[in-house]
Amino acid sequence: MNRLNTILIVVTAILLTVACKEKNTGPEDVILAQVHNKQLYQSDLEGLFNPNVTNEDSIIIAKNYINDWIKKQLMLAKAEMYLSDESKDIEKQIEDYRSSLLIFKYKQELINQKLDTVITDEEIEAYYNEYSANFILNHNIVKALFLKVSKEAPEIEKVRWWYKSSSPENKSRLEDYCYQYATKFDNFDDKWIPFNNILLETPISTEDQERFLKYNKYIETEDDLFYYFVKINDYKLKSSVQPLEYAHLKIKSILLNKRKLSFIDELENTVYNEALNHNEFIIY
Repeated sequence: MNRLNTILIVVTAILLTVACKEKNTGPEDVILAQVHNKQLYQSDLEGLFNPNVTNEDSIIIAKNYINDWIKKQLMLAKAEMYLSDESKDIEKQIEDYRSSLLIFKYKQELINQKLDTVITDEEIEAYYNEYSANFILNHNIVKALFLKVSKEAPEIEKVRWWYKSSSPENKSRLEDYCYQYATKFDNFDDKWIPFNNILLETPISTEDQERFLKYNKYIETEDDLFYYFVKINDYKLKSSVQPLEYAHLKIKSILLNKRKLSFIDELENTVYNEALNHNEFIIY
């Protein structure tokens, strides 16, 4: 029987099994494919199908599964044939992998249960003050307001005034206006972002970002459809030290990782010393 006929048999059998919601077991189990002395049975595919899947999708799933199984067995046979006995001796590798995996899971369980993951702002600031030279910007960053408005929107002249203003009233008016008419409105006044993010959103083009930032606080540009307004509230240039706010998350991650490594080192030493005190191992 060729492979195509086999596939058709399995698909039919599986669809009937799914429809009846009964499991096919015992001596009536059908061989669907064979590679050398290894067989794939109909029962091997049970649980592969969702009852809500259409017959057509079930056929595709079955064909793919059978073909993948055949390829795997053929590659395994080739590996058995061509690899040396030494290369095929993978028992030690399997045991090493199992041991490493179990130890890793054990450590993770204890970390999840016992490790204090709270990193205070004081710890972050102290680390930043000591190692600030390690946190150098590789791009320019800004605190900015960005506004994109259709040329058909009303009262553009008021927008030109509001976005430059620092008064709370005008800021509120601008926000109300943007909620109604702006295509995009982002106020990053209290958050550092890469200046490139602003450039990607606007038709602004500059080959010298440093000079551009030094001499442009209020930026207005346009294309055929939109006006773009940018207010640069603050900036830090490439190659300068990152502000603490910008480095905050990275430092937190560093400190947490250090704490994990210290926890694991202490755990290993504790387990070793306990075993030593109870004569659980011998060094010859």
